[in-house]
Amino acid sequence: MTAQTPGSERLPSTLAGPGWHARVASHGAEVAEGRLWTRCGYRSEYARLRRVLLVRPPCSLSVDAEPNSRLMLEKVDLSALRDQCEAIIAAFRRLAVDVLVGMVPDECPPNVVFQRDLFLMTPDGAVLGRPASRQRAGEERHTAAVLASAGYPILRTLTGRATFEGADALWADPELVLVGTGFRTNTAGARKVGGALRGCGARTERIPLGPGVQHLLGTVVFLDHRLAAVHAAAATPPLRAVLHGLGFRLLDFDPTEELVLRRGLNLVVVEPGLVLMPSGAPGIRRALGAAGVQAEEVEMGDYVKAAGGLGCVTGILHRS
Repeated sequence: MTAQTPGSERLPSTLAGPGWHARVASHGAEVAEGRLWTRCGYRSEYARLRRVLLVRPPCSLSVDAEPNSRLMLEKVDLSALRDQCEAIIAAFRRLAVDVLVGMVPDECPPNVVFQRDLFLMTPDGAVLGRPASRQRAGEERHTAAVLASAGYPILRTLTGRATFEGADALWADPELVLVGTGFRTNTAGARKVGGALRGCGARTERIPLGPGVQHLLGTVVFLDHRLAAVHAAAATPPLRAVLHGLGFRLLDFDPTEELVLRRGLNLVVVEPGLVLMPSGAPGIRRALGAAGVQAEEVEMGDYVKAAGGLGCVTGILHRS
């Protein structure tokens, strides 16, 4: 029997009288149950991938503009990009990964296709990114709408002068997230992400990125519990020290054309020993195979022209 305040039996239920039922489960428990909220989150970059978010390229990508003004390397072909988006969706589904396909307004800033930058999903919900460039300002609003419509909680929205891109946050172990800081994610952004993650029982460690390094994603890729691939020229001594201290064996990749121009290491781990990677990087694929990692491929040509890769396109929603 539930104890009641004297006289409460005379109150209506809206004032905690008979018929009032207290909400006793924690937010995390409600998310994990998957009834009020959609199950989400992960604590590992290599645990079995269950669900991802991809956004269909909006018509704003067809606007004739100087590529550099849009943070892109070359002009993209919208039709080709949409075909590649469909191929990525099909590739994930063949690998038993559910795909949430997000639709955004046609006038949405074109870089919205790079969903990994726009949020970090935690076991309690999404920490929205706040991109550092004015060209990308507001993309996070459209991602928030897609996530909320699909039932995902928005755990934190960054404010003030904090900037954060989700591709700068990687789970190194279930209680540690590495946050790369540089020209995309600043110290204030890393601090706010750390505050959100503390509620999930995780701590963060800042990893300063070197000049010319876009994100932590691609600088290091966690392939399983003991193996990590690293971009040899971008992985700084402090980053290597952290990885070695966590017990990872490092598979170094030199900054070849396959890595730098074709974004061959910008991949998505489906499960330990299995990745989905961009086509056109046979050397990287062979090296992964020699390390015991099987790779499936998908064409990414026009996404690469837009200065991103498969890992950038893929917003991670849920891992086992």
